[in-house]
Amino acid sequence: MKRLYTCLMILFCTCLFLESSAQYNPKNVCRIEDNRTIFRLDRRWTDKQRKEVENLFDLDSLLLAAAFRGSRELVLDGAKWEIKNLDKNVVEISKDLNITPTPHVNTKDIFIFEDLNTKLTNIKTQQSVIFGINSFKLKGTIAYNNEIARFYLAGQSDARKVYLAGTFNNWNTTNLPMRQTPNGWIASIKLKPGKYLYKYIIDGKWKEDPNNYQKEDDLNGGKNSVVFCPNFQFELKNHLEVHSVILAGSFNNWQTNQLSMTKTAQGWTLPVYLKDGTYSYKFIVDGNWITDPANKNMHADVDGNMNSYLGIGNPIVFQLKGFTTAKHVVLTGNFNNWDTNELPMEKSSQGWKISYIIAPGNYEYKFLVDGNWITDPANLILVGQGNYRNSFVAFKPNHTFKLDKYPNAKKVYISGDFCNWSNDEYPMVVKDGVWQFPLYLSPGKHTYKFVVDGKWILDPDNRLWEANQYSTNNSVVWIEP
Repeated sequence: MKRLYTCLMILFCTCLFLESSAQYNPKNVCRIEDNRTIFRLDRRWTDKQRKEVENLFDLDSLLLAAAFRGSRELVLDGAKWEIKNLDKNVVEISKDLNITPTPHVNTKDIFIFEDLNTKLTNIKTQQSVIFGINSFKLKGTIAYNNEIARFYLAGQSDARKVYLAGTFNNWNTTNLPMRQTPNGWIASIKLKPGKYLYKYIIDGKWKEDPNNYQKEDDLNGGKNSVVFCPNFQFELKNHLEVHSVILAGSFNNWQTNQLSMTKTAQGWTLPVYLKDGTYSYKFIVDGNWITDPANKNMHADVDGNMNSYLGIGNPIVFQLKGFTTAKHVVLTGNFNNWDTNELPMEKSSQGWKISYIIAPGNYEYKFLVDGNWITDPANLILVGQGNYRNSFVAFKPNHTFKLDKYPNAKKVYISGDFCNWSNDEYPMVVKDGVWQFPLYLSPGKHTYKFVVDGKWILDPDNRLWEANQYSTNNSVVWIEP
């Protein structure tokens, strides 16, 4: 888990510090003094040398940019960095060591070293999964109800201290002590639906959950246990005479041997975590495919087969005003693979509308009016070219890029790592003299620039930047989870 990285960090920091910082040697950049981690940086470093130091010590580019810019302090992920200019070229950054051994355990086996990478790894773990189910050897290993997860570790009666650590607490080794019972250890924690990684710390030793089949590589030669806190339960009433019921749907690419349902006194059930979105599904009852008899929401797929549909999350309402003489209007977009049959719109007094559930994100769409493709006349944001020019919507956007220094520019685009640095994918729109473009960005760091009438520029209102391979730099924005 984090121990290998911690040991390497301490090894680097114990190297002798050279008096002349102008002499570049990345292994002599760091030292530990008075329980503080201290890095000495030199403004005369080349971009290549600076990048090497960033990678070697896992220093954030935002921190180095603040140090070289002359800031006095910076708070990153809850850690306060102090910045001190020693002369016109040399600057020192430092923070509390923040390595906390677990009480009453072997400190050679367990350390905590919380940093931004841990936080971002936890975010990726939570966001990358579309669906998940649990698989335990022992019933009651983890119970989940009303957003409270109860972890149960059976046995371990000889243990003196047991802690629970995982992505839900940034792998903190001390803030989730478990309570001993006659048959094992218990700890409860409030968790939202989603995917989490975890381990137990038994008298200072990291240990995966022996009663959980779900595991992932921890990248340090071991395994992390995986738990899904479900937000939906599939149910098929009756059919008690059959031998097996399998759930299959768009969320698992219609695999027919992955999601076996559990038989109960009333029928069959399977609790599942599903990311926000709309999904199609069916039950396979002893080899026969059937729709959900309790779900009236059904549509035909591209092959004409009827499927049940389920929405998780909040809906977005698409409206097309006018076209009241049209006979048939369909919504289609990249959120449903441009299916031209799935989403027929309902006619209203002012036009057409439909409510559809999608996950927060950036989407392109069009309307199909009596067979004719049109963009949304009420939406000024259009992306793409020619026949591939589509209306664009950011559902639940968490950042709006703004540029107010070029009111007379003819065309302005926003570009960055979120669109593979395309220079013409996201055209900004002028509103009250300010160029704007809302987007949903994944949590973490993003680099970007504006393209003003063909010229790439940094964000003039953003002091955060980092070097790039072209020596032209990129603006930086951080999105909190």
